Amino acid sequence: MTSLEAVCSSLASIAPLRLAEDWDNVGLLVGNRRASIDKVMTCLTVTPNVVSEALEQQAGLIVAHHPLPFKPLARITSDSVAGEMLLRLIGAGVAVYSAHTAFDSAAEGINQRWSELLGLRSVETLVPAAVDETVSTDLKDGKAALPIEGTGRLGRLAEPQSLHSLVSRAASAVGATSPRYVGDPERKVSKVGLACGSGGSFLSAARRRGCDILITGEATFHACLEAEACGIGMGLLGHYWSERFAMESLAKVLEATFPDLSIWASSSEHDPLVSLSV
Repeated sequence: MTSLEAVCSSLASIAPLRLAEDWDNVGLLVGNRRASIDKVMTCLTVTPNVVSEALEQQAGLIVAHHPLPFKPLARITSDSVAGEMLLRLIGAGVAVYSAHTAFDSAAEGINQRWSELLGLRSVETLVPAAVDETVSTDLKDGKAALPIEGTGRLGRLAEPQSLHSLVSRAASAVGATSPRYVGDPERKVSKVGLACGSGGSFLSAARRRGCDILITGEATFHACLEAEACGIGMGLLGHYWSERFAMESLAKVLEATFPDLSIWASSSEHDPLVSLSV
């Protein structure tokens, strides 16, 4: 058995909570730090199916990317989906931890993992820090030579490639089933911006930084129109696919750190969006 506090401390080391956005809700959200656990499950989002899996497998901790609860709750009752899930988890003594935007921005977080998957060079944060200068790094053997932290990532491909080819390669890397794009599919791109999840709001930053394309999970219709008007390509992999892979990797990282624990990525969660064959 391992203390919940020990696992929380390890997670805070992987994704320092100081990196989280002000509006976010991160850290240990449900649970007793003094409790002992022997099973940990990672997931992207806590859903009723995920809760059922955690209870069936007797997990002591769920490490979810998206917070539960995300916003303050005036009451915890079965009248809401969130309340029902929290009641089930609390009743079974299952803790919930989320790093969310801290993990997005961490040196070994989701956006950094994307830069490594795509083999980008001269990697920087997409949104420079207000005080510190942005640290530029090259990738060596698929890893950053120096750790960098901050919002999003940008970097250069080893060689320019078509927009279609890059989006296809990004989708294949994480198993995305319905990738979409904005822009001329044959246009050559070299400077790539990265923002996992709902990253359409980073389009302006990508434009200011001179990116040829922004790879993200999802964006609004109007953000797509803006990208088209500005001549910046967009690769839309789907929110689920742009982040879920990192929670699978996180399970392996935790497993190496805590070999006495049983740790796995949820097998019950899935992308709720299904493509319609017409």
